[in-house]
Amino acid sequence: MAIKTPFVAVDGIVKVFSEDGLFKGIVLIERRNFPQGLALPGGFVDIGESVEDALLREMKEEINLDVEIERLFGVYSKPDRDPRFHTVSIIFVCKAVGSPEGKDDAKKADIYKLEDIPFENLVFDHREILQDFLKKI
Repeated sequence: MAIKTPFVAVDGIVKVFSEDGLFKGIVLIERRNFPQGLALPGGFVDIGESVEDALLREMKEEINLDVEIERLFGVYSKPDRDPRFHTVSIIFVCKAVGSPEGKDDAKKADIYKLEDIPFENLVFDHREILQDFLKKI
């Protein structure tokens, strides 16, 4: 008897700082795969991997940054949040120094000032996630 459960994903709200500690913005990626648009960097948790380790791995693979996890932001789990299949995403707030580089599933990665986030181009429920984030800072 096979048990069916949603896919578990991790996403990072990555706050990027300059070498001298000035806040530059957050990282959004341009997705290479369906659905196209902008998204928070992230990906799926592998079997045998903790969600924290998955987050660190995905940030390195997708935006080529070593991040420090600051805190758990929340869990988003609406069954229709991903048009491909039911996913549960665990969202972390992280910080990093450097310039992101789009790799793996990311065609491109850029830093966006909070006031310049293009909400109309965000896929999945990342608009809702970032709106919730902005309410809490």
